Amino acid sequence: MEKQQPNYKLTDLVLYFLKLGTWGFGGPVALVGYMNRDLVENKGWLTEEEYKEGLALAQLAPGPLAAQLGIYIGFVHYRFLGATLVGLAFVLPSFGMVVLLGMAYKLYSGLSWMQSVFYGVSASVIGIIAISAYKLTIKSVSDLSIITMKSKWLLWLFYLLGIVVTVVTQKEDILLFAGCGIFYMLVKAPPKWIRKRTVLPALILTGTGFWQYEGKTLQELGWFFLKAGALVFGSGLAVVPFLHSGAVDQYHWLNEQEFVDAVAVAMITPGPVVITVAFIGYLVAGFPGACVAAFATFLPCYLFTVAFAPSFKKIAKNASIKEFVNGITAVVVGALVGAVIIIASRAIVDIPTTVIALGAGLVLVYSKKIKEPQIILLAAIIGLMIKGF
Repeated sequence: MEKQQPNYKLTDLVLYFLKLGTWGFGGPVALVGYMNRDLVENKGWLTEEEYKEGLALAQLAPGPLAAQLGIYIGFVHYRFLGATLVGLAFVLPSFGMVVLLGMAYKLYSGLSWMQSVFYGVSASVIGIIAISAYKLTIKSVSDLSIITMKSKWLLWLFYLLGIVVTVVTQKEDILLFAGCGIFYMLVKAPPKWIRKRTVLPALILTGTGFWQYEGKTLQELGWFFLKAGALVFGSGLAVVPFLHSGAVDQYHWLNEQEFVDAVAVAMITPGPVVITVAFIGYLVAGFPGACVAAFATFLPCYLFTVAFAPSFKKIAKNASIKEFVNGITAVVVGALVGAVIIIASRAIVDIPTTVIALGAGLVLVYSKKIKEPQIILLAAIIGLMIKGF
């Protein structure tokens, strides 16, 4: 069968993702919605089937959901070149913004007005990621009806296990994630080989820390963020527990306040939320650290997408793979909720921060017009009013 020619140019697609990476606020769920509305419904560049295949692959693969879907869309008609250019166009705008924010943070974080800004911003981020965690729970585990929860009781057990283990140990457990995925696969859709009982097969910017790094630190950053990109499933926020465990607890690169500020920076910039890794990398090792962190995080999802995209129609129908990912997703979302609890215990320090966090969450629930960047801007102003005067 002759392959159908696309009704758009590669430059058109790259330009679209450059704009989406610049103005696309709202996190992964919003971003994949924009892609469906613009590329399938309005422009007709992709069929509904092509979009659904890409979304399924993005959900199955580790790494950031929206970036994976974008890479897949670039691959559909323009193969490796399309996947590469689309991925770069989508990530680079928010990467540049995060580096600039990192420079400002290095310069001014010791000043009272900057601390006042992040006093309000950090609290609002807690409210935002709490609502995001709730939405992820409903989307990834099940809705809250009694009947559905009974039918998905094992996933809810994994979810609660993820919360408890994360809160108690204050770190993520990769073996727990993999174990839950394998167990759920064996229960719901064991592979054929098990059923048959066969054998298991040089610019210096003073004060901004732009070029301050150590070789060993860059290597540690590279390995850590490579694991973050390869082992974390779900939306950009699902990587938060993993990042907290490594950046704060294991390597002590950041303190709790700096980590919450890093998540806040990711929320106020467009594009993929997981770009917070570049901010963390910048604080640890300047611009080289930001580049290493971003490259290492996005490399696994790029390689996974271009490797499996050609044969994904067969893979997507594999029931065992679907159930394996369902099990992992439930416990990972639980770990995300656990991380929210841990971070909130540090960021919610008094009555004003409690009110700001609750207010941010309520605004997201009851208002569709007000978006995350507007909430964070308002929280920054409130922080200045409370602490700055």
